[in-house]
Amino acid sequence: MDKFLTLGRYLFPLSFLLYVGLHFGKPEIGVSFIPTWLPFPLFWNYFTGLLILAYIISCLVGRYDKLASLLMATYVTLMIIMVHIPRAAAYENDMLNIFRNLMIIGALLIYAKYVAKDKRLTG
Repeated sequence: MDKFLTLGRYLFPLSFLLYVGLHFGKPEIGVSFIPTWLPFPLFWNYFTGLLILAYIISCLVGRYDKLASLLMATYVTLMIIMVHIPRAAAYENDMLNIFRNLMIIGALLIYAKYVAKDKRLTG
């Protein structure tokens, strides 16, 4: 059973590959989420895709994975504040994204606390 449960350490970060694929394979989808006041939307789409890929690699390698998880939780929080709440306020059906991202933030914080191998950030 422990070996099966250990798969979560790899499956959770690998699940973010879907977002990497969307950012690079369908950039128009990523660009549609970037606020209009932010310049160079295509740059931000690809930059975000690279950062998510760096998060995945960090977790799989086990180096700076706690920091990467905390930074990813910060990024997802900013996505809720900057993208999903304004879209939900404009009567778009974005509440599902808010709920999903809240769950992702919780999982990222649990990963940082209990799964991350890098112990440089303690406290």
